[in-house]
Amino acid sequence: MAEVRLAELVAALSLGVDLGFGQPMEHVLRQCLIALSLADRIGLEEDERSTVYYTALLVNVGCHSDAHEQAKWFGDEIALKSGKYDERGVRAALALVGLVGSGNPPLHRVRVGLEFAVSGRHDLDGMIARHAALARALAERLGLPVEVQKSVGSSYEQWDGKGWPGELAGDQIPVAARLSQFAEFVEVAHRVGGIDAALALAERRAGSQFDPALTEVLCADPEPILGELDSSHTWSAVIEAEPALRLTLSGDDFDRALLAIADFVDLKSPYTLGHARAVAELAAAAGQQLGLSEDEINLLRRAGLVHDLGRLGVSNAIWDKPGPLGAGEWERVRLHPYLTERMLDQSAALAPLAAIAVQHRERLDGSGYPKGLSGGAISRPARILGAADAYRSMREPRPFRPPLSGEEAAAELQADARAGRLDAEVAAAVLAAAGHSVSSRRDWPAGLTTREVDVLRLVARGHSSKQIAAELVITPKTARNHIEHIYTKIDASSRVAASLFATEHGLL
Repeated sequence: MAEVRLAELVAALSLGVDLGFGQPMEHVLRQCLIALSLADRIGLEEDERSTVYYTALLVNVGCHSDAHEQAKWFGDEIALKSGKYDERGVRAALALVGLVGSGNPPLHRVRVGLEFAVSGRHDLDGMIARHAALARALAERLGLPVEVQKSVGSSYEQWDGKGWPGELAGDQIPVAARLSQFAEFVEVAHRVGGIDAALALAERRAGSQFDPALTEVLCADPEPILGELDSSHTWSAVIEAEPALRLTLSGDDFDRALLAIADFVDLKSPYTLGHARAVAELAAAAGQQLGLSEDEINLLRRAGLVHDLGRLGVSNAIWDKPGPLGAGEWERVRLHPYLTERMLDQSAALAPLAAIAVQHRERLDGSGYPKGLSGGAISRPARILGAADAYRSMREPRPFRPPLSGEEAAAELQADARAGRLDAEVAAAVLAAAGHSVSSRRDWPAGLTTREVDVLRLVARGHSSKQIAAELVITPKTARNHIEHIYTKIDASSRVAASLFATEHGLL
């Protein structure tokens, strides 16, 4: 991977932001196209269009950072945030109060309601302003210009001065911020109700939430701005619409950008802070233990940084639940690697990372997810990433348990390898990379010895007993004895069956 455009990376992240708001993927991309069309009609210069472009893509990127608190008070915070685009005012405030304690038994809802009355409103005070501040911080970490940082930080201000943090009004608000907020709400209204609904929304909120001049521009000729949204390939249209001064990332710059995004995604839950960077480093170190090339290690590290982006699409009412998950909740959890893949694979530059990340929860015996892959269908980098993720997850606290000690986590990982869920060689490399003393003696599946595994690998490759004897410097009779013992242990009667066993247990 030589380089990637920053636009692709930010656009991929925006797909997760869509999910976190209960919106279909490409909502943010469509609002970006609307904002750029409006920018053209009001005569913005190319550098100003660049500010509009990145502001529109980043406007809501900080909104998952307090999902833990939102879920604590309101249950499914994604359902809560999906109501952002509904009618505002007293009706919206009453609806918010009605959501306190959602998803819990009546008595628990009463208790949560009392707690919210005492301290919850204080928790929520300034929440939207913090979202803008975090989005501005990410823009800075991504190396975007100061103009973009200021605009993203002002994206929740309103024309009448009643926005957040409520420090700006009217023309004081950067034009890119005004355009982005306007385009965001217009996109939803248009998608739900068509052009008439979009125009009605714009006119209703002109002079209060929205810059009235933008409403005039939209209403004067809406068809060119909104009419082609459904006919274009949104991803390609947005990437190609990036202003002329294109920002590309390679090497250390690419790594820093991925790390910035990983850290921001991990803010979604207090239980996952720093998880992605820890998994990425452990996976890379394990790759070194296994003799991977420098390019393979870099790819593995980057896949580790993005492996959990899909968590944005699952509610913290699930991630932070202190008790066991129900069947429906588990189905949502099992989707998150797939969502990661969906976020990344539209970009040719990011697709190799997606291919690894989507498999990190698969297991050799077919018990993993999202696709239930087994054996050789799981790539070696994904096996390494999966084992690193499993170890780091055990070492971190979760809402249903305290963190495991290093020894406890190592024992669990080794047990998974013995049971054929994890690649034994990979698990040993992860443990060695994590600082554990790993015995040279391996616990192979079905009670196989290390020598029998060597023989099985050659059997699977079609070697005869004579060829195996020559390869391992043993007699043909000894080779035949090994093969007989192997077949007995793994309950196989042919090379094909033995090969399938070796493949499914990661022995090849």
